[in-house]
Order: sequence, then C-alpha cells, then structure tokens
Amino acid sequence: MNSSFLTLHKLIVLLLGFTFIGCNSLKVEESVVGLGWSNNSVNTVVFRNSAVVSTNEYQFTAYYNPEGYLILAKRRLNSNTWKIKKTAYKGNVKDAHNTISIAMDADGFLHVSWDQHNTKLRYARSKFPLELELTEELSMTGLQEDKVTYPEFHNLPNGKLLFCYRSGESGRGNMVINSYDVETNKWTQLQNNLLDGEEKRSAYWQTAIDSLGNIHLSWVWRETWDVSSNHDMCYAISRDGGITWEQSNGKKYELPITQETAEIAWEIPQKSSLINQTSMVVDKEGVPYIATYWNNDKSPQYKVVYLKDKQWKLLNTDFRKSSFYLGGGGTKRIPISRPKIIIDSERIHLLFRDEERGNKILLASTLKNSIQWNLKEISKESVGQWEPNYDVDLWEKEKVLHIFSQKVTQLDGEGVSETEPQLIKIIQIKNIAD
Repeated sequence: MNSSFLTLHKLIVLLLGFTFIGCNSLKVEESVVGLGWSNNSVNTVVFRNSAVVSTNEYQFTAYYNPEGYLILAKRRLNSNTWKIKKTAYKGNVKDAHNTISIAMDADGFLHVSWDQHNTKLRYARSKFPLELELTEELSMTGLQEDKVTYPEFHNLPNGKLLFCYRSGESGRGNMVINSYDVETNKWTQLQNNLLDGEEKRSAYWQTAIDSLGNIHLSWVWRETWDVSSNHDMCYAISRDGGITWEQSNGKKYELPITQETAEIAWEIPQKSSLINQTSMVVDKEGVPYIATYWNNDKSPQYKVVYLKDKQWKLLNTDFRKSSFYLGGGGTKRIPISRPKIIIDSERIHLLFRDEERGNKILLASTLKNSIQWNLKEISKESVGQWEPNYDVDLWEKEKVLHIFSQKVTQLDGEGVSETEPQLIKIIQIKNIAD
C-alpha cells in the first residue's frame, strides 16, 4: 500500500476498519478491505458473480490491487478485521471485461477465475479449506478453454459447483457449462454449446438457482459487437443440474438452443437501449424475476420481467427522468448501472446507481403486488461508474445485505482513466426486509 495515494480520511478509515453511515432509516455499516485499482470498472462490473461469498463463519472477497495483482481477502462474519492475501497472479486490468469470479464449494475450498476476455482459461482453487493460498493455474476439462469470457460460478444445493462462460467472441460466442464434483475433485463438461449463436450472434445471460436446485437461465441475443443490437429476453430452465433444458411451459428444448427455438419471455426490439448481463432471482414459490432496463418512451427505465400463473408479466418503474442512448462497443460509460434484483417474502428490491442522483448507491423497493417504488440512498457519496454485487449466500441465509463497493471511473469504449486507487468496502445493511 502506498500512503501517498491516500487522503487523510481514507487513512483513518483504513486504520479503524469500519464506519457508520445514516441512510433513510436503513442501518448501514461499512467495512474497509483495502485499496483497489479504480481506473476503470473491472472490480465492480455487475457480471462478476460473485465478488463476495460467505460460509456460516467466514466471508471472502477478491479484487485487483492498484498494481493489477489478484487479491483475496477473508474475515470472520461480524468482524472488521480482514486477512489479505496478495497472490502471485496479475490480470490485464486495463480491460474491464477481465473480472474476477469466486465461489466456495461444499468442502470449503475457494475457487477463483480471473483475467479473461477471449483468452485462455485462468483458474485456481485454494490449497486448503477456508484459506487464501491458491494452487498453480489449473485446467478444468481441457475442452474449449482457449477463448474464455465472462466466467461465473454457481452453487447447487446438492453440493456441486457450476462454471459458466462464453466460448468465442462477441457476436459469435456460445455458452459452455462445466460441473465440479467435490467427491472426485474433478470438472466435467455438461454443455459445450447450450446457447448457440450459429456464428451470427451471441447470448448474454444471467442465471439463478432455486431452493430445489433448478437452474433458471435468461438472456438477450446480440447480433453484432454493437450493444444496440441486443434484443428479446429469453428463458430456459433445467431441473436435472444442467443436462436437459425446457421452456417455462415444460416443453423440452432440443439442444443447442438457438434464436429460432428460444422461448421469448418478453419481446424487445433492437435499438431499445436494452442492456445485457443483469441479474435474476427466484422467490420461495419458484417464480423467476429478471431485472434489466430498456428504453421506455423518452428514457431508459428499470424493468422486471417475471413469470406468474404461467404467463410472463412486466413490472415497470418510472422514477428515472434523464435520457440516453445505448450503442457502440467495448465497456460503456453509462449514466446508470445495471441492476441487481433482490427478493424477500413481501418485496422486490433493485440495487443500482444513477448519475441523475449523484451516482450514489441506491435501493428501490416495492411490494410484490404494488407499482409504487420507494427509493433510498445507500451511500452518502458518489461511487462513480460502480455496478452492484452482493453476498447472495448471506442474503439467502439471514436476509442481511452485504454489498461490494468501490468508487471507480469508467471511460467509454474500454478507456482507462488516471484515478488514484480507491478503497474496497463491504457495505452492510441489516434491515432491508423490515
């Protein structure tokens, strides 16, 4: 750590390890982890899945430090003392696609994948349970590991671990799914081309696992490298761990799924400022909710597509006022973040930030049977071009929200700013469901 980069305030906060902030009746606490690279949004892109995970006793997170090294950190839950491990691995942090994804398997081993954008698989796991020292870089299956993008892990209730990624380039990529068995410590390939772009397009997806272990998958198609060619929200579900897939009505898919055979949950035309890779959750009744945004008359608005009584429905928001058009390639500098959706027994919550509200972290909430949204500020200050990531494990177990936070600057089209390193924080909210 180089103290010349720190303001006095940051130094004090680092030494104390935590601070409290008051935000519209929410009980909010910040726990400071360390300094991270902030010249673009690579530490905070929404598709990290996940940036922070936990067991019953410990919480883990990962990020790139100012020199681009992969950093792992852990703490006991309810403690603000973090154990920091600087690994031997670096990433190309100048490309905001090259994010870090982590997961904890059923035996307590940490799995880490990082630094990939149409490049070879980079993957390692911890040498010991609940520890931070990583193995050497490992292969998984040896299949389709040369052009990997968007790595993400998902835990199944049966103890297995899924790893999903795009194989191939934007506009011509396909979805691969691997499965890890803790009994054998081996990966196998379940799907080598689940969502087939047919060398014409790519699917950009989000995934959710329900309490029964069903895998819910939703995605938009993109016709070219240009984000403006995103269109249509599609859906599939697997009830056997990712082997076979079906539509919401139970009709079996013939694999791979193509644009012609995909179930369209909601029709959305190209040039609608439709964003890709957002989030999806499933409530205790097994209802999938997909959060995204696209243009609504004059301005892009957050929207929730959900399945109820065997019909796809749309829940709109209308609290945004300013307009923008989403188009072009690379990592975009967008006035709003992609949303994360969170569900409790009575409410739907959207976690996001918006330039028209000072780029602060915001939480919008509504009752499931209502169309009225209540907005609350989570952060007192701007987080730049941050996008949300939260500890899903902890939320599902205790309904406590822990948000990965860092102020970052993202220039348009994969630009890199000159910004001093910013603090990595975990923002803790205990009463979101009250």
